Amino acid sequence: MLGVCVAIGVPVTSGLINNDALPVPLVLLLVLSGVVVVVGAVVLYDYLRIRKTWFRVTDEKVELRTGILRRQHRAVHRERIRTVDVHAHPLYRVFGVAKVHIGTGEHAESEGSQLTLDAVSRSFADMLRDDLLTRPAPTVDSDEPVGEPPPVLAEFDLGWLRYVPVSIWPGVLGVAACGVAWQITDWFGLRDSVLGQAAELIRELSLWTVIPLAVVVVLVVGLVASLAFGVEAWWNFRLQRTGDTLQVRRGLLIHRSLSLAEDRLRGVELVEPYGARLLGGGRLEAVATGIRDNKPDQPGEDTKVLLPEAPREIAQRVAAEILREPESPTTADITGHPRAALRRRLVWAVAAVAVVEAVLVVIGLTVTSILLHVAWISALVLLPGALFVAIENYRNLGHGHTADYLLVRYGVLARRTAALRRSGIIGVTVRQSPFQRRLGLADFTVTTAAGSGAFTAYDADDAEVLAVACRVVPDLLDPFVVRD
Repeated sequence: MLGVCVAIGVPVTSGLINNDALPVPLVLLLVLSGVVVVVGAVVLYDYLRIRKTWFRVTDEKVELRTGILRRQHRAVHRERIRTVDVHAHPLYRVFGVAKVHIGTGEHAESEGSQLTLDAVSRSFADMLRDDLLTRPAPTVDSDEPVGEPPPVLAEFDLGWLRYVPVSIWPGVLGVAACGVAWQITDWFGLRDSVLGQAAELIRELSLWTVIPLAVVVVLVVGLVASLAFGVEAWWNFRLQRTGDTLQVRRGLLIHRSLSLAEDRLRGVELVEPYGARLLGGGRLEAVATGIRDNKPDQPGEDTKVLLPEAPREIAQRVAAEILREPESPTTADITGHPRAALRRRLVWAVAAVAVVEAVLVVIGLTVTSILLHVAWISALVLLPGALFVAIENYRNLGHGHTADYLLVRYGVLARRTAALRRSGIIGVTVRQSPFQRRLGLADFTVTTAAGSGAFTAYDADDAEVLAVACRVVPDLLDPFVVRD
């Protein structure tokens, strides 16, 4: 809340002072008074909210009552609980408290499927997590000695930070930092001065020198920011198995503790972003029920990640240990897709660029000739880029299977290899467009109550798709297949 007040108060104060609308002491008094009122109102609301919150944990269920004016009473039976996640941001850590999220493992979290206990003591949060995730009888066999500490599957290594510079985050965060700096110059009325200094710099060094220098500065700022985010998110990372539960602990400033019951696990997904793949690295994600397919707002914020970008050998070893297999199923042979799939992608890439260039040419001939130059310059950039993306997408296509797993590989710049337990597949869909039918291709989609819900092998050989489906999930397709 203090951050929000600063973000609002600084530009308001700067604007009033720059416009000479009021005396400076009066402006400061008004702004500080507003901050005090807002912070006081928020503190009062939180005080009443916490005083009106009541929860109870019994042998059968967890109950929670919340609300100031509109009271709610929710309960979750203990046998339905599948996730207990503990979070503590820096302010909570100062006071020794944490926030506990209790989930039932439903694929789409609803209001009644998750309970949140706010501002409980950290020791109670850890004890509650261990208690709620304890099963009367393990769902999987375990060779762990009784009384021994839980085995650690992976721990953070500073060497893994080498994958940060080759990700998209340095560029994204660098541009974001420039935008914030530009906005700050406007708050304090420095924008004209900055523009004047930039123009003077261009006159002294030339435009072709300033542009590369600016790009380097942006990337350096973004690299520092992305390294800071990565260290904060994954410092003290530890993946361990406690009974039949996988636990991920991580975080430098914000402590995060995520739990995943193994009976919800339907497989793993090895994700290899283009930059990390060039350096032989990748991250590991869980394919499990009850984990929302969310998109991270910053590095390290995706809750289904079991292992951050690390050497591929480590990711494969951890995947095997998570699945309790002698070796990771993601190392199995992958069958590539026909060359017709490559031709299809190349045609689409050229067509997409042609449409963009045609629009620019038409507007250039009818409105302004400047766009004609924009058209041929952009074509020199867009066409090679589109062809590269098409070829890379084709190279990432593939599928395979083992005795217990189906493998699906896909992705444009980030190659994703999903290893799904065949017992967790609940449906199969084969689709063919008219264009695919002419080329002998088909999309093969398997559905599962985990992860994104569906995994598709795009543009596979249509003669092979049905055979693979019958081998992987024979019980689903046998009633509909007529064999020669």
